[in-house]
Amino acid sequence: MAGPVRRALLSLADKTEGLGFAQGLAALGVEVLSTGGTAALLRGGGVKVREVSEETGFPEILGGRVKTLHPKIHGGILARREIRDDSADLARHGITPLDLVAVTLYPFEETAAKPGVSLAEALEQVDIGGVTLLRAAAKNHPDVTVVCDPDDYGPLLAEMRANGGATTPETRAALARKAFARTAVYDAAISTWLGAAPGTGLPDTLLLAFRKVSDLRYGENPHQRGAFYRVPGAPTGLAAARQLSGKELSYTNLLDLSGALRCVGEFPGPAAVVVKHATPCGVATGESPASAVERAIAGDPLSAFGGVVALNRPLDAAALEVIAAKGNFFEAIAVPGAPEGLAARLRARGSWGESVRLVEASPAPPAAGALLVRSVPGGALVQEDDAAMEESSRWAAVTSRAPTEAERDDLRFAWTVAKHVTSNAIVLASRGATVGIGGGQTSRVDSVEIALRKAGGRARGAVLASDAFFPFRDSVDLAARAGVTAIVQPGGSKKDTDSVAAADSAGIAMVFTGTRHFRH
Repeated sequence: MAGPVRRALLSLADKTEGLGFAQGLAALGVEVLSTGGTAALLRGGGVKVREVSEETGFPEILGGRVKTLHPKIHGGILARREIRDDSADLARHGITPLDLVAVTLYPFEETAAKPGVSLAEALEQVDIGGVTLLRAAAKNHPDVTVVCDPDDYGPLLAEMRANGGATTPETRAALARKAFARTAVYDAAISTWLGAAPGTGLPDTLLLAFRKVSDLRYGENPHQRGAFYRVPGAPTGLAAARQLSGKELSYTNLLDLSGALRCVGEFPGPAAVVVKHATPCGVATGESPASAVERAIAGDPLSAFGGVVALNRPLDAAALEVIAAKGNFFEAIAVPGAPEGLAARLRARGSWGESVRLVEASPAPPAAGALLVRSVPGGALVQEDDAAMEESSRWAAVTSRAPTEAERDDLRFAWTVAKHVTSNAIVLASRGATVGIGGGQTSRVDSVEIALRKAGGRARGAVLASDAFFPFRDSVDLAARAGVTAIVQPGGSKKDTDSVAAADSAGIAMVFTGTRHFRH
C-alpha cells in the first residue's frame, strides 16, 4: 500500500459533488491544487486551494486551453517513487509529487449530440489537458490515485478514512482501468463524430466505445453470459430508458423492445407495436393509445402472448386496461411516459403486474446517418441505418387499376411495417392495422401463406406489402384468391410482367416503390 495521499490535483469540467470531495480531502489533511474555474468553486466552499498557475509559475493561456500541460504538474504525477533518479529529478527541479488526480472531461459527447452543432462548437469541447492528466495518473497508478467519475468520490473518501489517508493497490488499479476506458471512449466519440461528416463515407477504422449499463442474468440462453452496453450520449431509445417497475430486463426483452421502439417511432399518430422473437406480430394506429394497442394485439393475439408492446404516446389508464386485460400476457411494456400512479396500478394486477417490465423509453425510429453494426466471426458488418421511407405519391401504379385513396393509406402503413419484419417479409393490413404478418422464411410464397393463414377471413379487402419483388406470380395468385385488393412491392424482377398480369386479371391494384427493405 502506498503512503497517504498528501497532495491532490482537481480539474473538474463536471463539478457534480466536486466541492464535497474537496472538502473531504481537506479534512484528511490533503493539500488541494486546482485550475481556475474549479478553484473558484472550492474557495467559495471554504476549501484552501493552491492554483496550478501558482505551482507552475506560469499563467493559464489561450483562454484556458493551456493550464496543466507543464513539467511541474506531469513530473509530479509521473515520478516513480521507488526510482532514485526520478526523486533526484524532482528535487533538482523543485517539483513536489502529486498523489491523487481527479478530472472530469469537457462534455464533448453531450455537445456533439446536439442537433446542428458546428465544428467550432464541437472542437472547443475537445479536452486536451484533462485527458493527458488522466492518462499520466493512470499510467503511474502504483503510486497515484486517479479519479474520473464523481460516483467514485464517496467510496474513495471512505477508503482513505479507513486507511489513514491511503488508497489500496486494488482500488488504484481499478480506477486506472476506468480512467483508460474513459479516455478511450472519449477519443472514440471524437473520431466517430468527425468521421460522420457529410461526404466522408464509412470510416476506415471503426471505433466502438460502449459503456456497460448492467450485467444481465444471462444471454439468449442460461448458459450464455450477457450484458447491456450503451453508446455514451445516446439521447433516445433503450440507451436512455428508465425502468419504472417489474423484473430485471433480459437479453431477449431488450432485443424485442429495441425492434418495437424502432417500428413504433415510424408513425406520427398514436401507434402501438407488439414484437415477439425480434419481429412485429401486430402493429396498428388508432385515435388513442388505447385503441392503437387494442388493434395491434388483435392483429395476432396468439403470437402477441409473451411478447413486448411499445407505444409512441404516454401510457394512460385506458391503454393500461387494454394491455392488462384478461388473456393478455406481455413480458415488457415500453412507453415514452407514464403518469404518476400507473406503475402502482400495474403492480396491483397480481404476480404478472408485479413482474412485467414497465420501461420509459422514447421511440427510436431508423436514423439517417446512423450506423448499424453486426458481428460476424472475426469481424463486423456495418451499414447505414435504413431510414429511407419513400413518398407514396411517387409510387408507380403498374396495373390498369390504381389504388383508391383508402387502399393507398393502408399500403403506406403496410409498407412501413414491412421494413421491420424479417425477410422475406409479407404484411397484410386493413384500416391502419395489421391482420397478418409472415416473415423469416426462405421462400416468399411461404411468407405469403403464413400471413394469409394468420389473417383468415380478414384478408378479404386487405392490402399486401412485400419487402422485395415477387420472383413468380404464385404469391399474387394466392393473395387474389384470399381477396386482397391492392399490393405494394419494390419491383425489379425479370418476371414483373407476370406479377402485374396476375394482379390485373384479379382486379388487384399494384404499385412499385423502386426501393426494397430487406431485414436479415
